[in-house]
Amino acid sequence: MQRSLASLARPLVRARGFCTKPEKIVASVLFERLPVVIPKIDPAVYAFQEFSFRWGQQYRRRYPDELLDKSNSRGKGDYQMDYEPAPRITEADKKNDKKSLQRALDRRLYLLLYSKAYGATSEKPVWHFPEKVYESENTLRKCAESALESVIGDLSHTYFVGNAPMGHMVIQPKENESDFPSFKRFFFKSQVIATTKFEIGKCEDFVWVTKDELLEYFPEQADYLTKMIIS
Repeated sequence: MQRSLASLARPLVRARGFCTKPEKIVASVLFERLPVVIPKIDPAVYAFQEFSFRWGQQYRRRYPDELLDKSNSRGKGDYQMDYEPAPRITEADKKNDKKSLQRALDRRLYLLLYSKAYGATSEKPVWHFPEKVYESENTLRKCAESALESVIGDLSHTYFVGNAPMGHMVIQPKENESDFPSFKRFFFKSQVIATTKFEIGKCEDFVWVTKDELLEYFPEQADYLTKMIIS
């Protein structure tokens, strides 16, 4: 029989005697689109691969010329397709359209919302991840799923990576905000599956940003987010 997080928190609060009201728990979703194309190879890596290939060519086994004659080895009905790779730079890249998933194809993109967020210092909208305050869900992951579902409306094109959070932060009130209680924020990872567009709602604005761009939106938490988000 599963016990909810709230029921587990109550005895701990009474035992410690710190306060009669447990801390709020917020589930945030790091919603990412994986790279669509292979990232460009670093010049140093490319040089090493080229060196390794040439070194191996010196000691490769030589086969008789008749086995390497392509004109004789090609079977009937074989044909060659003309292949032209799609451009790595899209129209969204040229226009710097951060509302599009068709940009930065060789990078991961993360969804940020511009609206009122829990724990914000004012009633004005701020940039934040999809989030929801934990209420009565059976698990924190269910709470995270509800947070994302309220934004995109349907989870059929999403995949939550694991049941456990990928990280958490304890948000303490500032000196001039002592009336606002501290709370804990847990991050869950979810990925875009088989789609290139979402109908984002319940926010004034939204963007799909790379990791480097994301850190510019959260300068105070940049160090922690750098460690939590690998790429």
